[in-house]
Amino acid sequence: MSLLQDLLSINLSDTTEKIIAEYIWIGGSGMDLRSKARTLPGPVSDPSRLPKWNYDGSSTGQATGDDSEVILYPQAIFRDPFRRGKNILVMCDAYTPAGQPIPTNKRFAAEKIFSHPDVVAEEPWYGIEQEYTLLQKDVNWPLGWPIGGFPGPQGPYYCGAGADKAFGRDIVNSHYKACLYAGINISGINGEVMPGQWEFQVGPAVGISAGDELWVARYILERITEIAGVVLSFDPKPIKGDWNGAGAHTNYSTKSMRSDGGFDVIKKAIEKLELRHKEHIAAYGEGNERRLTGHHETADINKFSWGVANRGASVRIGRDTEKAGKGYFEDRRPASNMDPYVVTSMIAETTILLKP
Repeated sequence: MSLLQDLLSINLSDTTEKIIAEYIWIGGSGMDLRSKARTLPGPVSDPSRLPKWNYDGSSTGQATGDDSEVILYPQAIFRDPFRRGKNILVMCDAYTPAGQPIPTNKRFAAEKIFSHPDVVAEEPWYGIEQEYTLLQKDVNWPLGWPIGGFPGPQGPYYCGAGADKAFGRDIVNSHYKACLYAGINISGINGEVMPGQWEFQVGPAVGISAGDELWVARYILERITEIAGVVLSFDPKPIKGDWNGAGAHTNYSTKSMRSDGGFDVIKKAIEKLELRHKEHIAAYGEGNERRLTGHHETADINKFSWGVANRGASVRIGRDTEKAGKGYFEDRRPASNMDPYVVTSMIAETTILLKP
C-alpha cells in the first residue's frame, strides 16, 4: 500500500509539462456526478482554451444507444486537490453533437438569465448553505447511529463537539480544505441538528459561478466520502420522524438591495417570490414535501411566508439587514438536492426580470 500511495503522490511537474484534467458533468438523474480524465500538453487557466470532449450518454441515462454521443463543453476550471500540482478539475455542461443543450443541462438556461443586461447590472450575489447526511456504507443508516437503532434526541448535535455528538468531522474538515485548495469560495462548515448531518456554505458568489462552485464542491465531497468508505446523501428528509431534514438555504442580494434604501427593494422582491411560490417549489428539489412540513425549522410547502429572524418562514430576513436598512435575504425553501443552476437563476429571474 505504501508503494501505491507513493505512486499516487507523484509530482508530474518534476518530469513533464503535461497535466491531467478531470472533466466533470451532471448525469441523467440530475444529481449524479460523473467524471473522466484526459492528458493535456500543458497548464490551462482559461476554459475556452480547453478541448471539448464526448461521452457515452446511453450509459448515463442521457442518450439512446443508437445515437449515444454527448459533447462536453468546459465552463469552469478549479485546482485539483487530489492530484495537485498543475492538474485541474473542469466543470462542464452537455450538448448534442449539433450543439443543442441536452434536457439535463440546466446551466445553459441559467447562463441566459445571468447574461441578461438587467441581471448583469444588478450583480446578484449568492451564498448557498448545502446540508448533507453521511451514511454508513452497507446499511444506509446515518454515520454514528446504532445500526437499526436511534441516537438520543436532537439538541446536543448542532455545532457540537465530542465522540458522541459529532460523526464524520475528518471528512468535513478534509472537504473544507480541499475546496479552499480548489479555489472554491467555501465560507464555512458546521455540524447540523440531526447527528450525522453537516453543512458547508459556498459564497458569496456572483451569478453563474455560484452554481459552478457548488457543483464542484459536491463533486469533491463525493470523492472524499468515496475514499472514506462513507455514502453521501442529499436526500431532503433522510430519516422519517422527529429529525430535521436537509436543505440548501439560498442567501441572495442584488446591488440595489445592498445599497441605501435596499430594504424596500428586498420587500418588493419577496412579494414577487410569493407570486411565483408554486413555480419555485416545483423547481426546488425532489421530495421537498417530506421536508417542508411547517416543523423542524421549515415553512409549510403550500404556504408562503416571510419574516425577520424567523426560521419557520419561507423567506427570512436577518436582524443585521433590518437594522442596516439594506443587505440580503435567505430563501429557506430549496431542498438539499436542488440544482443550484436552476435555483439561483430562477431567483434572479423572478426578482429582477419579473415585472410588477
